[in-house]
Amino acid sequence: MSKYILSIDQSTQGTKALLFDERGALLCRADRPHRQIVDERGWVEHDPAEILANTLQVARDVVEKAGIDKSEIDALGLSNQRETSVAWDRATGKPVYNAIVWQCARGAAICEGLAQRGYGEMVRRTTGLQLSPYFPAAKLAWIMQNVEGVAERARAGEICVGTIDSWLVYNLSADHRHCTDYSNASRTQLFNINTLAWDAELLELFGIDPACMATVTDSDGDFGVTDFDGWLAKPIPIRGVLGDSHGALFGQGCLRPGMTKATYGTGSSIMMNIGEKPVFSDLGVVTSLAWKIGGKVNYVLEGNINYTGAVITWLKDDLKLIEGPGETEALARTANPGDSCYLVPAFSGLGAPYWDSGARAAIVGMSRTTGKNEVVRAALDCIAYQITDIVKAMGESAGVPIGELRVDGGPTRNGYLMQFQSDMLGIPVRIPDSEELSGIGAAWAAGLACGLYEENVFNVLKRTAYAPEMSAQARDEKYAGWQDAVRRVRV
Repeated sequence: MSKYILSIDQSTQGTKALLFDERGALLCRADRPHRQIVDERGWVEHDPAEILANTLQVARDVVEKAGIDKSEIDALGLSNQRETSVAWDRATGKPVYNAIVWQCARGAAICEGLAQRGYGEMVRRTTGLQLSPYFPAAKLAWIMQNVEGVAERARAGEICVGTIDSWLVYNLSADHRHCTDYSNASRTQLFNINTLAWDAELLELFGIDPACMATVTDSDGDFGVTDFDGWLAKPIPIRGVLGDSHGALFGQGCLRPGMTKATYGTGSSIMMNIGEKPVFSDLGVVTSLAWKIGGKVNYVLEGNINYTGAVITWLKDDLKLIEGPGETEALARTANPGDSCYLVPAFSGLGAPYWDSGARAAIVGMSRTTGKNEVVRAALDCIAYQITDIVKAMGESAGVPIGELRVDGGPTRNGYLMQFQSDMLGIPVRIPDSEELSGIGAAWAAGLACGLYEENVFNVLKRTAYAPEMSAQARDEKYAGWQDAVRRVRV
């Protein structure tokens, strides 16, 4: 009888179910979108009940699409959008408010108040994260302060809070486990990454009762069993739970210090495994936990960029320079090699490693030779430059040599961009033959935990490699020009 691993990848735009065979190879995918609830203030929410319903449905969809016997599913892995936050009734499992999405900054005033009281550095040293409404602490504090009756019920032990992984595990598990894994806990801004426990002082500062918090479980630990609301005749274990970027790091096989991955999406997440001890950087990158797997904790440095793939969308939708992303490679290759314009995509400020919300986008260094092709090339180049900024900051902070960059996401199909990325970093760039790295990581963690997979599962992915071709002098000149362009938009 065949055995399969089912993986749920619950992301910002929708929910995917992925099915993996006994070797760890991806067989089939099914997905469903959910509503993006955005009001006139720019507040962003999701309906947790809709996400749960979609999770139950995509599992059925992928099994039907693959044509397998559902009784042959061995275990469930789960990866999730990270900082999106939910509060729900412990007894009924019903949400008390919509999920507040990671993009939503409604907790800004809460963070500003704590910063004015001098807590910013304490938060960073405790959690590894910059004090920010991006993280769940301020989102959950907002719910406690603004949703009638929730704070009182929380003090009475009637409310659970957590990230999307906690919400799904609670509702999927037969005994309603309220737990989260170490990767997701480390992104809440409520978890002490030094002591590996919820931090009592932070919980008090944000007004969140400790009784609301989930049990923190190893990423490959026991998250209960599920029959998907009666769909399966026999329950299966939930054994691999990881935040999506952490799942991608694991799926990329970045298991040792210095191994680094970049996910190219609308924005980008760059992560570097730094081993079993935390490193706190003063160079604009944050510290989190990668996971706790096999009984061992690994830490990461991480940097997030707002505009990578979104720059290409801007070329298409706003400037009307291209019909689609597929055109950009040929246009970049035919651009005038002597033109040296730079695009700095600070449309909403600059993220890591600069953290400058006042910066504004600009095209710097235009000449009479600057035209459509040159602007398109500058748009691709700025993606590579931004990732180079973060990888350099990580290498310097950790004091660990970075031998290669493992990458994933749609823009990695652009050969010009990947070669330029390798040239700017001066190291190989390696691209796997699958884009579902978050779901792959969760599936492999689950399969390893339940004994279906062995360590050779990391050899399933085949990789295309780009090696540096540009001279060191040319690389240094181009990168110096980028740094000058960034300085200009920050004035």
